[in-house]
Amino acid sequence: MTKLAYIKMFSYSGSMTTEHTADLALTLAEAGAGRPVLLLHGGGGPATVTGLAEHLSRTAHTITPVHPGWDGTHRPAWLTGIDDLAVAYLDHLRDRRLDDVLVIGSSLGGWIAAEMAVRDTEGTITGLVLIDAVGVHIDTEPITDFFALDARGAAEHSWHDPDRYHVDPAGLPVEELARRQANMATMRTLAGDPYMHDPELLGRLGRVQVPTRLLWGESDRIVTPAYGAAYAEAFADAVLEVIPGAGHLPQIEQPEATLALIDAHLRRTGGR
Repeated sequence: MTKLAYIKMFSYSGSMTTEHTADLALTLAEAGAGRPVLLLHGGGGPATVTGLAEHLSRTAHTITPVHPGWDGTHRPAWLTGIDDLAVAYLDHLRDRRLDDVLVIGSSLGGWIAAEMAVRDTEGTITGLVLIDAVGVHIDTEPITDFFALDARGAAEHSWHDPDRYHVDPAGLPVEELARRQANMATMRTLAGDPYMHDPELLGRLGRVQVPTRLLWGESDRIVTPAYGAAYAEAFADAVLEVIPGAGHLPQIEQPEATLALIDAHLRRTGGR
């Protein structure tokens, strides 16, 4: 957590369907002032977007949730899919009367962002950035089964420089290993079946009219740049930018290049 950020707990009881009666307590880090920017982390947890939040909070109001079930946060029993998260976050923005929102999502967070955009009938979202997002099915570019990979395989598929980022689980403290295992269990619940995609999402993306930028690490082997190109083609207004020297998390391996592209999109889409 940055020194500028602070944690808020929100009890959510918005317009979920009738069976979703339990409150959802959202854990949010917020910092900065200006245009609202919702930052959605992937399976690796909120630490994977900390650098983005630190940078963007200098010029914008960043809102960075911890997805329920990650890092020890509570996931209510009814929250079993990415669509549930998308609806909850979209209603949270509306409940706070936020508009002109730029939504940035990394990996699984990019999927959530796309699901939010197709449901945004009130124009709350005015820009999207998807970073190596999952969420759609492309026949020719299957998503790697991350659950089937060991730690070395995950590093080889995720990073341009796997030797630098590979962590041997045998050397992790018990608490950290438990945290990672619990996060993976939550991800399996929310995105395991069908695996890492919504079968209907690709066909719905054409209704998203807001400017969308997809950022992709050229060495990503979880979802390839070709997968990203097909994803971008499905939107009404989208551009794909491939970032050299990066894998699935270009904001960590190539932060300067990634942040420059995000800053440009923030300027391009703001000011409603």
